Amino acid sequence: MLRWRVAFTRWDPLQDLLALHERINRLTGDEPGWMPPVDVYETPDHYVITAELPGLSRDDIQIQLHEGKLMLRGERPAGRQGAEQYHRVERGHGQFSRTFALPDAIDAAAVEADFHDGVLTIKVPKPAPRRIEVQ
Repeated sequence: MLRWRVAFTRWDPLQDLLALHERINRLTGDEPGWMPPVDVYETPDHYVITAELPGLSRDDIQIQLHEGKLMLRGERPAGRQGAEQYHRVERGHGQFSRTFALPDAIDAAAVEADFHDGVLTIKVPKPAPRRIEVQ
């Protein structure tokens, strides 16, 4: 009588997803990127954008104002640190880019940016109302 011996291993969908992710990265040569969370709000005098950028330095962040749009760009390097196999990946890494349309003409020289404890705060002053004389 012939007996079959079968060994079952538990299926781990996360392992399959991570392996597929690594294969795709090797084929394309691109890192997946990430999208930092932001808050956008308005005060009587400013538009304010705050972005959570933990692990970045001031030199990793670029802010540009062009044609009524504020562009926030940067990159967070992968935190591989010699790990052969990840069991969970929740922190994003790679390049990011966010664009925000501003409703009015903005004076780029008056825009302020502050980076403290991993939170970037950008204050964009609103233009002063202009009174037009009727003749």
